[in-house]
Amino acid sequence: MALSLPANPDLERFRRDARRLQRAVRLAEPEALAHAARHHPEGVPSDPTTFALADAQLVVARAYGLPSWPRLRAYLRAAAPLTRDPAAIDPTATDGAKSPTAHPEEGSASAVLALACLTYTERDEPARWARAAQLLANEPHLVDRSIFVAAVAGDAEAVARHLAADPSAASREGGPFRWAPLLHVVYSRMPQRDPVETARLLLDAGADPDAGYLWQGLPTPFTALTGAFGEGEQGPARQPRHPQWRPLAQLLLARGADPNDRQALYNRMFNRDDSHLELLLAHGLGRPASEVWARRTGEPAETVDEMVARQVHWARRHGFHQRLALLAAHGLLPDQVVDTGGHVERAAGDAVADAAAEAAADVHLAASPEAVRAAVAAGADLDARRDGRTALHQAAYMDDVELVQALLDAGADPEARDDSHGTRPLEWARWARAASAEALLRRVTRTDAGLDG
Repeated sequence: MALSLPANPDLERFRRDARRLQRAVRLAEPEALAHAARHHPEGVPSDPTTFALADAQLVVARAYGLPSWPRLRAYLRAAAPLTRDPAAIDPTATDGAKSPTAHPEEGSASAVLALACLTYTERDEPARWARAAQLLANEPHLVDRSIFVAAVAGDAEAVARHLAADPSAASREGGPFRWAPLLHVVYSRMPQRDPVETARLLLDAGADPDAGYLWQGLPTPFTALTGAFGEGEQGPARQPRHPQWRPLAQLLLARGADPNDRQALYNRMFNRDDSHLELLLAHGLGRPASEVWARRTGEPAETVDEMVARQVHWARRHGFHQRLALLAAHGLLPDQVVDTGGHVERAAGDAVADAAAEAAADVHLAASPEAVRAAVAAGADLDARRDGRTALHQAAYMDDVELVQALLDAGADPEARDDSHGTRPLEWARWARAASAEALLRRVTRTDAGLDG
């Protein structure tokens, strides 16, 4: 079972949860009894008043995907030094000029680092990276004062000077995120001079190709590969792939990075492009590898089979039948695959065929312009909602201009409002910084002073 811990997991919180559960079970509260019966290997005792605290602790651990309470505690101990919380870093608070005890250059360097990198929070957007570039342009000597600034700028010459003075700097952690220099290279989205050569220099000096961190203590690591591949829930414009993602990923994989990168796969699965998957498959995705992060934390975030099943389930649910075909070609669609939701997929060939057939009946499964046309021919409702939004909302959010155009050509309504925010596809594109989709939708969306002034 894949781990599903809450953000910033805390042992005291779990202890309180266990005590509350014990009390609720002893009072025979139906919800608590059902929860305990679902997760305790022996179910609920016939006399609920005998339900011990150790039983409650076991249920708490198993509900989060851990086999026992001691294993939960062991994970928390191992995860603590690996945990980082980028959401807690406020770039405006890193300006040393505002602090009487900090040197101004230290504040400037921290601000550059905090603004330049993907944080995987809602703060990610191009304006931050432009601000970082401007700060560094104002104080270009910062690359010689800090290897982390040199790394985030992709300044190979400056990094080489730092390493010549101290080779161990390649593995040192620092900056506001407490990252190694390699992570600053691959998570940076400000303009860089030569990020690939910078990464190569760091790896030659002993940097870990599997470097990473646990985002808010969650069990799936954000690795160097994750940073290079980029993208994620905020969309490809707010959380773009690194401009040099392919050579950076090839370099990391050649140096031994584990291709079974769960977070990288998750971040890139929202987009119908499969280039990341092709590269990872070529380097052994889906086959047992180093599992270095499972050794570091003591627990795998999910097994390799669960990782593949998640990809299969997403591809099926969103009509990415080309992705299913790619997985099948590499032997990763066995006759039966149990996905993370407990469903059983059909045989490989059937799964690919089923995805194409389902797309013809549901426009939300139409992952290409051709599929949109097939959905229209099959009578699909172009403005049907899934999770409160239309297919046009989602295509706009992902800046998928081809899909946006195909949906508009087929008659999708650009004035449709989503159920959560009451906004149109245009506003979704604007929030996601999806400039191409926004430009296209602006031409077909009414001017609305309340939303589009």
